[in-house]
Amino acid sequence: MKKIFTTIILLVSTSIMIQAAKPRTSLKVSSTRKQTVTGFGGACCDGAMKPFGTDNACVSKLYGAKSKIGLNILRMEISPSFTGDNWGDYDWNGSLPSAQIVKKRDGIVFGTPWSPPGEYKTNGTAQGGNADDQGNQKGKLREDCYDKFFPWLNTFLKWMKSKGVVMDAVSIQNEPDWWVSYSGCLYEPEEQVTLIKNYANLLDREAYDGVRIISAEPLGFRKDYYDALLADETCREQVDIFAGHIYGHMPLQYIKPVAQTALPLGKEVWMTEHSATDNIDHLPNWQDNMIFAQELNECMLAGCTGYIYWYLRAHWAFCGTGQSWTYRKDNVEYTANSPDNKKDELLPRAYVMSHFSKNVTGSTRLKTSQDESAGRTKEEILQNEQFSAYIKGDSIIVMAINAREDTRDVKITLPYNVKSGVLWLSTGNESSKLCQKSNLEDITEPVSDYLYEMPAQSLNTLIFMIDRGSTAIENVKLSADDGPKTYYDLQGRRLDDPHGLCIERSANGDSRKVYMGR
Repeated sequence: MKKIFTTIILLVSTSIMIQAAKPRTSLKVSSTRKQTVTGFGGACCDGAMKPFGTDNACVSKLYGAKSKIGLNILRMEISPSFTGDNWGDYDWNGSLPSAQIVKKRDGIVFGTPWSPPGEYKTNGTAQGGNADDQGNQKGKLREDCYDKFFPWLNTFLKWMKSKGVVMDAVSIQNEPDWWVSYSGCLYEPEEQVTLIKNYANLLDREAYDGVRIISAEPLGFRKDYYDALLADETCREQVDIFAGHIYGHMPLQYIKPVAQTALPLGKEVWMTEHSATDNIDHLPNWQDNMIFAQELNECMLAGCTGYIYWYLRAHWAFCGTGQSWTYRKDNVEYTANSPDNKKDELLPRAYVMSHFSKNVTGSTRLKTSQDESAGRTKEEILQNEQFSAYIKGDSIIVMAINAREDTRDVKITLPYNVKSGVLWLSTGNESSKLCQKSNLEDITEPVSDYLYEMPAQSLNTLIFMIDRGSTAIENVKLSADDGPKTYYDLQGRRLDDPHGLCIERSANGDSRKVYMGR
């Protein structure tokens, strides 16, 4: 009997030890502020958006503060000519209806040239030239046509404005480092510098409401393209947004070095195209969508102020197509379909995006102790947790991603006391698991530490309400990313546009003074 009793005690003790050994992660959120996030969006281009320019149900469901997803940035193509150019099957008019919807919903619309007009190029066509039937000629902007490039962009801006769409920005070129058979144009880094340095002044910013210039958007966010621009004083003045894509290039490795240089100069950094898990034989499963959530988070940790996905409508995007699709495996093309790929219905990936687009847009990222913990390979991503944190008004937002197969406790230490909170939780592709919202009922008094149990394979957005009674301007710290000067109201909240009685802080935080904004 004594032996049985001892065995029971040992079993109970072992059970207690197992429970006590439950994995726990500590996340410390600092008051140090990093980049302010402009927003999130996608591309309204050809392909899956057909019939191009006539079906805007997808855009209507995705954009605006009142939509379920809350996108606010739209990317459109600036094709060579809205009257034709004898190549391509869409034009400026194709994106116009979607752009009009986005602008009416207070969104941002920018244009990216895939190619300038063919007559401006070395190969005489809008095509990139990388094909036998094109003579394998590398299509580049002719040096004697550099002075025509920005006036050509002016014609695009004028046409869009005449249709009621004031463009917010224009890019130099889509993927200047990628030699293609479709519409394309190559630029070396120094050629982009020459174009911008000597001719960007021809862009009529005053006539088009201060339209901003976006750098060319390399396929792999190649640092040499940005270093060349940042090394030139005139280019630094002309370029407002440094942009690129991340095909095969992880954000923390490629975007972060650019952001570290550009953000302190008051510039923005946008990831303007990527399609996660597109060449697959199925609709993205929840593991695929967790990879997408990790990518979004890593771009924020890298310093992005804007994230723009590729197509809005595709089986691997935000709205279904209602059609079968092709994919390649071992160099063989196959066709697939799914009954869940319904025309213009929101897909799970859209709800993953909504965690960021509905909550992080307009916020300022806060430094956390986990900033450098993100995985690099797909295998590492699936074995890790990731976090990021933001401040917006009276809220602190904590993004917590648990890509593991087991639950994980995270102890969150916040820079201020909080008095209440809300949770957005996504744990799977099924509609009942896509985006559940609930109050954090266990916050019954102001606290600065919070213990949260992250479900396995989950995306969690915790929104804490700051207890302003314990928050003062002394709590606000600045990072080098904040630029020359920043402004705060008397409660310590950062102001993008100083007005009324506020406080001006120097970039290093060493000095401050009361400032009367306009």
